[in-house]
Amino acid sequence: MPALLVVITITVVIVAGAGFLAWNQARTLQLRRRFGPEYDRAVDRLGGRREAERELHARTQHHQELGIRPLDERVRARYLEEWARIQALFVDDPGPAVDQAGHLVITVMGERGYPAGDFEVRLAVLSVEHARALDHYRNGYEISLRDEASTEDLRQAMVHYRAVVGDLLSAKVPAMSGRPRGDE
Repeated sequence: MPALLVVITITVVIVAGAGFLAWNQARTLQLRRRFGPEYDRAVDRLGGRREAERELHARTQHHQELGIRPLDERVRARYLEEWARIQALFVDDPGPAVDQAGHLVITVMGERGYPAGDFEVRLAVLSVEHARALDHYRNGYEISLRDEASTEDLRQAMVHYRAVVGDLLSAKVPAMSGRPRGDE
């Protein structure tokens, strides 16, 4: 009888361990799918999978508490019109157009219920639903901070911001037509 008890105990431990490993792998896979490249960035930045997954899980829980909401059609249409106006401005005045595009991203975020904060805070909260647009947001923001950005750099910033605005609005945002006047 004691031998049977040992076999049962060992079997329970093995099954529980296998279950834990399967759950852990499923969680990792789910986080990788949800956060995309942001998962790997978090692993690199935090020095390991466990720490990264803990942070990404905390972001997900925080996001659920924020009450993020979709925009109604009228509001979405208004922001799409605003984006078209900013793109048109780019032709004559690329620098201010890029600045306005960055502000539009922040405005749309606020309208949807995302908290205001510095750039890193915005990245963290966006990462939960909009992970695929994060690199666009990083790149557009980085270009917008340059003192001496070329017209082509500014055009790239607009392309990046267009991707973020489209993702936030859940809409296809038309590409720019025309080139800045200084490039003629």
